[in-house]
Parts: sequence; C-alpha cells; structure tokens
Amino acid sequence: MTYNESDTRAYLIDPKLEAAGWGSELVRREHFYRRDVQYTAGRIVLHGDRAHHREGRKVDYLLRYTDSFPLAVVEAKEEGLPAETGLEQAKAYAKDLSVPFAFSTNGHKIIEYDFFTLDSLNIDHFPTPDELWHRWMINAGLRSPGIAQNRAGYSLDDATARRQNPLLYPYCPETITGKSIRYFQEAAINQVIRRIVKGQKRILLAMATGTGKTFTAMQLVWKLIKSGWLQRQHPDRPGRILFLADRVVLRDQAYNAFSTFSREGNDPRWLIEGHPPILTRDLYFGIYQSLWIDNDQGKRLFELFPRDFFDIVIIDEAHRSGFGTWQEILKHFGEAIHLGMTATPKTTDNVDTYDYFCKDEPEILIDTEDPSKGSRRQAAYEYSLGRGIEDGFLATYKVHRVRTTVDQNGLKLQEAVEQGAEVFVPEEAEPREIYTTPQFEREITVPDRTRVMVDHLEGLLRKFGPTEKTMVFCVDIPHAQLVARLLNDALGHLGQQPYAVPIVAEEGQAPVWLQQFQDSDHATPVVATTAELLSTGVDVPACRNIVFMKTISSPVLFKQIIGRGSRVDPATDKLWFRIIDYTGATHLFDEWDRPPGPAPEAPQGPQTAIIEGCISKFETGETIVGAVVTLITGPNAQRGPIRSDENGCFRFTELPEGSLTLIVSGTGFRRRQLQVQTLADETTTVDVELSPEGEPVGRIRVEGLEVRIADEAVFVIEGSGQQLTQQQYLDYTREKVRQVSQAQKLDDLRNTWINAATRRKLLTDLQAASVYVDVIADVLGQSEADQFDLLGHLTFGTPLRTRSERAAAFINRESRFLQMQPKPAQEVLSALLEKYRATGVDEISDPRIFRLPPFFEMGQAPGVARRFGSLPKLQLNLAELQRRIYD
Repeated sequence: MTYNESDTRAYLIDPKLEAAGWGSELVRREHFYRRDVQYTAGRIVLHGDRAHHREGRKVDYLLRYTDSFPLAVVEAKEEGLPAETGLEQAKAYAKDLSVPFAFSTNGHKIIEYDFFTLDSLNIDHFPTPDELWHRWMINAGLRSPGIAQNRAGYSLDDATARRQNPLLYPYCPETITGKSIRYFQEAAINQVIRRIVKGQKRILLAMATGTGKTFTAMQLVWKLIKSGWLQRQHPDRPGRILFLADRVVLRDQAYNAFSTFSREGNDPRWLIEGHPPILTRDLYFGIYQSLWIDNDQGKRLFELFPRDFFDIVIIDEAHRSGFGTWQEILKHFGEAIHLGMTATPKTTDNVDTYDYFCKDEPEILIDTEDPSKGSRRQAAYEYSLGRGIEDGFLATYKVHRVRTTVDQNGLKLQEAVEQGAEVFVPEEAEPREIYTTPQFEREITVPDRTRVMVDHLEGLLRKFGPTEKTMVFCVDIPHAQLVARLLNDALGHLGQQPYAVPIVAEEGQAPVWLQQFQDSDHATPVVATTAELLSTGVDVPACRNIVFMKTISSPVLFKQIIGRGSRVDPATDKLWFRIIDYTGATHLFDEWDRPPGPAPEAPQGPQTAIIEGCISKFETGETIVGAVVTLITGPNAQRGPIRSDENGCFRFTELPEGSLTLIVSGTGFRRRQLQVQTLADETTTVDVELSPEGEPVGRIRVEGLEVRIADEAVFVIEGSGQQLTQQQYLDYTREKVRQVSQAQKLDDLRNTWINAATRRKLLTDLQAASVYVDVIADVLGQSEADQFDLLGHLTFGTPLRTRSERAAAFINRESRFLQMQPKPAQEVLSALLEKYRATGVDEISDPRIFRLPPFFEMGQAPGVARRFGSLPKLQLNLAELQRRIYD
C-alpha cells in the first residue's frame, strides 16, 4: 500500500530534507524549510456589491537559506504518482517567488529544475543548503564572501558571518513594523541588493501603487545598514541615505515609515527643510524644492552637502521626479547609488526614467517569438497592479462609464446660441468649430455640464453610500472648488462636516483635510476634489470611489490615479472600489492594470489601414522632434503613445477602418486632438501643426445650455479580469449556464435544480466561472425573483417569477399534498414555505434552518422529525416540497 501525499511528506520527504541539512521550521535552524506556505492572499472576487477572497496560492515546501533568503521550492506528490507530475507546478511557484531552484518529488525520485541553466536533472538526494547557496552565488555573479563553502555541520561562526551579508541579514521584525513582508517585496529587495553588491549604481523598482514601495525601501535600507555593509565601504563614517520626493506629503510618509530606525531615544532621521543643513544624521528626507533653496551667498541647499555625503539616493515617484529642473540635484550626488521607485511600467511618457535607471540592465527581447520587435531594458523588479489584484493584495474594481450629451455629441457654439445659451468669448480666444471632452474646463467652461455630472454623482453616492470616501479628479483648481461646492450643496445636510473639500495645495487648511481624509477612522471629509495633488503617492486606504471629471491622456498619470483606490483596507472591510468615469479616461487600461487573463479577441474587420504624418510648429513650419502621438482606435483600445522621429514624423500601421482619434502634444506646445478617417488598404496622411503655449488664453464660457446624461454603462469584472458591460455579462452568463449545466431545455435545468446536491454543484461550478445568481438579479433588477427562474429566463427565455408567486402557486396547486400531512407536519411545511418566500430554496434545504424560529420552539430537528413520524419521512417530505415548488 502506497502513502497518500500527507504521509509521503511526513515519512519520505521530510526525512530526506532534514538529512540534507534543511531543518524543520519548528527547530528554527539557520537553514530550514517551511511547509504549506501560502504566499498570496487569493484574488478578491466581486459578485454584485459583495466580495470575497479566493484561495491563495500555496507551495508545499519553501527552502530558506536564512529567514530572509528563500532559495528553492519543493512540490510533493503522493508516493504512487510519478515525480514528473509536479515539476511544472514547482516551476510556476518558483517563478512566482523568484527563487532559482525547483524540485518535484514523490518521496523516492527527485527532479531538480535550475532556472540559471534552464535544465532539469534527476538527483538522488536534495542538495545541502550550502551547496545551493554556493551555486546561487556563482550563477548570480557575486564574489563569495567566504561563507559559502560546502560544510557538513552547523557553525555559530558561519551564522555570525551571515549577519554581515545584506542578502542574509534579517528583516526588521514584524513586532516593530506591524507588517509582515510579502513575497514580491522580498524578491524586489533581493534583486536590488544583488545589484548593489555587484557595484551597479542605477537601479529601478516598478511596483504598483499600494504594494508597499516605501516599506520595501525601508526594509532594503535596514538590511544594508544593520548588516554593516554600507559602513564597510568606508569605515570612517556611517552609511547615509537620502530619500527624495517632490511633495511634502510623500516625504513625510517616508519619514514615518523609517521610524523603525528610531529606537531607544536615538533618531538618525532628519527632515531637510531649510538652511543650514545638519550633517550629523544618517537618514535624510527631502523634497527637491527645499534642496533647491538659495542661501545668502547664493548657494543652493543641496550644494552644501559634500558630493560623496550619501551612499544611496532613493528617488520616489521616479517617473516624474528626477529630471528637468531637479536633475542638477541628482548630478551633484552622482557618485551615490540611485534607486528609483515608480508605480508605472515603461511607456513613452516616462522613457527617460527607464533610460536613466536601467542603462546597466541586460537587454531582453520584447517578443521572444518575434526578435524583429527589438529589445528593451527592464526594471530590476516589476510587480504590476494586475498581478497585485490577482494575488489578492490589491482591491479589485468595478467601472462605471458615464457620458453627458455634450461629451457624446460635442459642443458647437452656434448651436448653443440657437438653443438659448449665453456664450462669452474673451478677445484673445480663438473659437473652435466644435469642442469635445478634452477641451471642457480647459478651453471652454460649461458650468451646466459640471452640474449635471455632480447631480449624477450625487445620485450614485446616495445609492452606494453617501459616507464612502471618494476622490474626484478635476481639470484645475477652480473646477475642483466648484465640484466641492456643488457636492456640499447637495449632500452637506447629511451632518458630515466638512463633507466635500478641495485639496489643491500643500498649504492653508489642505494639509489638515488631507490628514483627516487619509485616516480610515476619521469620518470626514467624505469627498476630496483635486486637480493634481492627490494623483500620486497619497495613501487613502478607505477610498472606495475614484471619479474622473478630467480627461487623461498620460498612461502614467492614469495608473497613478487609479492606484489611489487599489489599497485593501481591513479597518473598513474594503476589498474593492469603483471607478466612475465621466471623460473616457478608462480607455487607458492596459495589461499592467488588469489581472492575468486570456488574450482579448482580435478586432473585427481588416486591420490594413495606415496613418502617417509629420508635426511642425505653427507659422514657422519647423519640425518638432519628440512630440508625443497617441491614437485612440476604439472604446477601450489605444496605440502608442509614440514619439515623432528625427524628421518630426510618425506612422501607425495595421489599423481598423473608421473614425480614429489622433492626439498630439509636445513640451511648450498646445495639445491637439483630431478625428482621422481611415480606409482599408489605404494610407491616410495627417500633418499636424502645434501652436506654442504662450500666455494663458481666457476661457470661453457657455451658460444656460441644456445638458443631460446621454448614456451609462456599468462594467462587471469577470473572473479572468475582462471588463464586460451588463449586456455582455448577461451574454457571457447565458453561455456559461448552458456549458456548466449541459441543459438542452428547461426541464433539464429543473431536474438539476430540484435535487439539493446537484443544485449545490451547479451553483459552485457557476461561481468558479464567475457567474453569480445574485449578480444576475442585480443586473436585471429582479431581486425578488427565484434563482431558478433567473437562470431559466436568461438561458431559455422563460417568464420570470418571484418567490412569492411560486409560494402562492404552490398553496393553490398543492393543497391536497398539504392536507395529506398530519396537522403538526402541515405547520412545518407552511413555515418552510414562508422561509422560501423570504430567502429562497437554499435556506430550506440547509439542515441548520431547524435551529431558527419557529422550528427552534418545535424542538429543532428532532422535534420537527417527530411531527412527520421519523427523520426519513421528514427528509422525504423536504425533497418533495422542493420538487413541487418548481412543478
């Protein structure tokens, strides 16, 4: 008789691991294994407005060289199965965890996969900890510090030496930080330290908002300083770190995160706020603006620090912080290691960031199957929003897209006048023929449009919960102030004061409002309106609604904004958030933002059209090199952004036929948006002239215009991460019900439904396919309909019936069935029928129902059974009741 998996692990695998020197975690040896390590939280799944975690991913064994350095995973299979059956699973876990070795075993045969050599090998026994560490050191290109020799025993001297290695030094403990370190943060730290030890000076981490970049940076610095590695590079002074941000709130968040270093009255931190600099601390936190301040002698503050003062400069929000005016600061500290942190992947509008920080990274093919697409250099470690959602560490989301009539049709001034609106045109303004969404509140102010959007948002907030914390992103400061005032007028009477506030600057009342808004335990303010200030880096875990009332063309900014809602907040039980989009901003979603899923269907029709053209300055005709060009090809499809070449030209190929939106912008020029008509198999040439920004031009103002909500779509996030409209979700559900139930007609579905066991299996299988009957009821607006009727109506087009209608029909049709029962049994059946009317068939098929009134007073299940004469008779009548309800 062969062992099952549990016994295989206990009697065959554990002894082999321990014989190789991997101790049980219960013993807490220096090198140990952990069993059943769940390393993700499990993706959060939405059904209706309820959410739950799926089961997280779990590895059978995780082998750690030290508590802070994982080396390998082991996938266990029961003794009777081939070891090969677990190899791909082991490789997938190892890839997730960024460990270089994967093992699969049935207790006898062991297969090793080496991610350095990409080879698998049958081995007789597990490698020792020092063997694996030595192999890792060689393949990682690191010079051994003299602690990786293959030794048979455990040495205290070795353990002491390991604490001097930043890779192996323990993390700041959870008892101090209040947080456990997650697998991807550990992987990011190890990738960065590996590069630092090898002498790399420019390093980038790309981790989605809400995944703990600052916490990761703190743990990284903890290991480098506490291990003594930084000071050993220059024994005459301690290691020093500069944390750079471009906003006070981000600087202060980092300062607080590094409070772990402040113990026993000794605080090595310093906030850089003005002259003269203090040169006796180890951890410095500043914003570029403060470092740029002149003193009386004309010296900028950063110039008063020696060039070699800092060992590491950490650049927060590196995609926007480290270039332009502030680059002189980075150049001054050019000898230091520069660690950039960004929440966005490489795109055209942050290409400088990647060129700067990733210049020492190896080139990899963009598409391994098509080398002609070229290569790129990527960040040291990347962890996307989509991956964070898939892992369950980030909140999932639901998208509401709303358009007003002027956003749908555009606004023509002549037509507005003819409709009775008042139009005010400043002298310097140049009216357009038609205004569309990108121009609203930038070139033309339409207060009636803002009022309609705010009225609509008010209705949504009343429906969802008017006290749910909400961020509204507006075009500029006046727009944010107007939206806040209108929301206060509409919802200020609820008693939450202040209800809506404009947080548009880091001065005045705004910092106080922001601190209160960030606090999950602080009820007010409920709504924060802003233009740019809250778009990056601000932690508001309780935020449940992200509202776009401004157009967004930058994928980087878009990703930053939706990141404001992506944090899970245990304090308020927040597992998901809404994106309410009035301006079409959500067309910028891409694979970085979505959980992994099947590839989207290819666009219908031929993709043979071409758009090309050149960009030049208005009046002079001089070409513009490096202009940003984006093409919107559909409701949720975008090409680019790309940059114009050395001749000022651009080209898009393999385009669909139809009306496409071309957006062109450049530094120092006014942004332009054009509609371009394409034809299959033809090239459309578009030459674009950009005008200099010049002095701000007064906005045209239109008042008294009739504006309405034109259309609205709620997008359901199906299990694969695909966004579906309500109709698409119903179509998807219809197909899944047919596939899962295998019902060819309504009677087939009924036969499955009336049996409690087959009904439970059907509902479980549907939920695994992201089909929830309560979501169908919500989408159809039929909360009182019976679940069976919802599925029958959706799948076979049968009429919908409510539970009350079915209960009434049962009483009229089945009076003889009831009269055949003893009077006490009739009371039970009537009470069960009322329970069905209130909550549905699932509750009356659950034995726990007999613990509730009125059955509790009847003696619970034993007393109810006596009313029928026996337990089998009770069970028989329960099954008959369920069958007859659906006759």
